[in-house]
Amino acid sequence: MMALNGSGPISLGGSTAGQSIAVELGLSPTGSISLNQANVRTLAGKPSGAITMPTDFWGKANAYTIEYLVVGGGGGGGGDSTYVGGFWGGGAGGAGGYLTSSTTVTSGTGYGVTIGAGGGGGGTSGNGANGGNSSFIALTALGGGYGAGSDGTSGRTGGSGGSGGGGSGGQAFGIYPGGTGTGGQGNNGGNAASTGGSGGGGGAGSAGANEVTFGGGGSGVSNFITGATLAYGGDVGGGAGPANTGAGGGAGRGNGTGGQPGGSGVVILRYAGAQRGTGGIVTSAGGYTIHTFTGSGTFTA
Repeated sequence: MMALNGSGPISLGGSTAGQSIAVELGLSPTGSISLNQANVRTLAGKPSGAITMPTDFWGKANAYTIEYLVVGGGGGGGGDSTYVGGFWGGGAGGAGGYLTSSTTVTSGTGYGVTIGAGGGGGGTSGNGANGGNSSFIALTALGGGYGAGSDGTSGRTGGSGGSGGGGSGGQAFGIYPGGTGTGGQGNNGGNAASTGGSGGGGGAGSAGANEVTFGGGGSGVSNFITGATLAYGGDVGGGAGPANTGAGGGAGRGNGTGGQPGGSGVVILRYAGAQRGTGGIVTSAGGYTIHTFTGSGTFTA
């Protein structure tokens, strides 16, 4: 499709591209069509009341561009062991994958949205859980990798995901790698070692730190899509990941301490001008309409 012409006559039907409402809507140019149809009103930007022909349709297009932010759920942190005298601790959870760009949607079409849950924290000596995937159209932001649990003797490798979870250390000699992050979505988790310290969880902005005794998580990325600058896809160090940020959960620190859960993911969409679509929590800022999904649902353009 192409946008309707910006001036001059526009017909309901007819085969001339750019001058027929039916053609712009992908309908038969010779079929019946009414100004009161829902898709025609959507194209005109008039959900109710009188429609003025042809001025309400000048320059209108059935397809339009939206910006998106898709963040997966953060991985849960690994639990610490009950080993007395150990100082390795569990590895922190990796942040959920981070995707942002723009795409084109077609008016009247529904697009499924899935929000990934944050991964649970590991119990005593246990691994955390990977975060859930978030998706919109054909885009999938992977959940963050789990942080490895520490049993006090041998270390473990962190889980892979959008960003990788941190490895856990132990007495046995060796390097215990963090999980692998996914290119274009996040970074690797930090390594642990028998010489001391565990791995920080990876973030969308940077990898997790190696051999840290606390914190050391990778940074998130600041985004202005809601009209306010907020960080997504980071690792919070010692705490639980905040909801709808994709943050990885902190690791257990201290004898028998469990890891913290990761934060759930989020999908945020915005487009210029007045509201054209439905779904999610709808707000406006800076001349844009914004749809924020904190739970799974449907965006209808």
